[in-house]
Amino acid sequence: MALMRREQAELRSLNTFGVAARARELITLTDVTDADVALEQLARAPAQLILGGGSNILFSSDFEGTVLRVALSGRRVIGPLDSDDGILVEAAAGELWHDFVQWTLSQGLFGLENLSLIPGSVGASPVQNIGAYGVEIRDRLHSIDAIEVRSGRRRTFQADECGLDYRESIFRRGLQSAWLLTAIRFRLARVPQLRLDYADLREELARKGTLTHPQALHVAQAVCAIRQRKLPDPAKLGNAGSFFRNPIVEPPQADALASRFPGIPLRPESAGSARCKLPAAWLIEQCGWKGKRRGDAGVAAQHALVLVNHGLATGRELLTLAGDIQDSVEQRFGIRLQPEVVIV
Repeated sequence: MALMRREQAELRSLNTFGVAARARELITLTDVTDADVALEQLARAPAQLILGGGSNILFSSDFEGTVLRVALSGRRVIGPLDSDDGILVEAAAGELWHDFVQWTLSQGLFGLENLSLIPGSVGASPVQNIGAYGVEIRDRLHSIDAIEVRSGRRRTFQADECGLDYRESIFRRGLQSAWLLTAIRFRLARVPQLRLDYADLREELARKGTLTHPQALHVAQAVCAIRQRKLPDPAKLGNAGSFFRNPIVEPPQADALASRFPGIPLRPESAGSARCKLPAAWLIEQCGWKGKRRGDAGVAAQHALVLVNHGLATGRELLTLAGDIQDSVEQRFGIRLQPEVVIV
């Protein structure tokens, strides 16, 4: 299949913020056999950007270069793993993440149910190590097929080579747009091992009457219900989900914050860790930003961590709002929030 190529391409429909921006050139890759030709064209551009589902990006201005949109499709069950009882499944990088999760459940495969309804593509999932309700991609990732943009070299990255950390990977730390991810494989299970660590997840299961004997499908349905209730739908109100990362603080700072702000919701970064994670949404809400609006740029009324486009906000207006939120949180709490969204 020939590559789809457009000049002066409008990107509004390709980012979930729904902000207007143009790319000098847009190439859409639908067949992996066209990857070499696509990368040759990308290499000649003055600037390059690889774009998946557009759910974790903010265009602050037009992009004066070439955007390679990954629209590869396909998913399959590869089979049992020799080393354990896991089942290996694969999805092309352009598959929609939520559709893939629902497909795994329909195949009787478990492990991704807590990650239901996260927007974006499968290819983006390991880039930022997406996570929700006690599960992260690093818990399930097996391997990634990728092509080096500069050389066209093919490589398979094993999970332990990807440097997965909280909303981080080697593909964000210095290798962003250096590799084109084409296929992602996950280690799933035939027997569910449900993660019900979060109180609101258990409460939702109880509300639906499935907490006593929950199944993976019940967990997926509960996660969807919570997300639909707490987070605006990008199809109705432009947003990119969580705009900032939850900050991680060292023990001395955590102690100082707990002393100064009684009731601050600090929790261990992970089991046995001395460091603490602090909900960025709580910090933002304490500074009075929840539901605030400046023209069409605003903060969601449902969740303070979500910046929204009420219609015609520009990327620059949303970025300015984000900067003002960072400043106010830093002034009050001494913490500089870091964007989770990629800003272009």
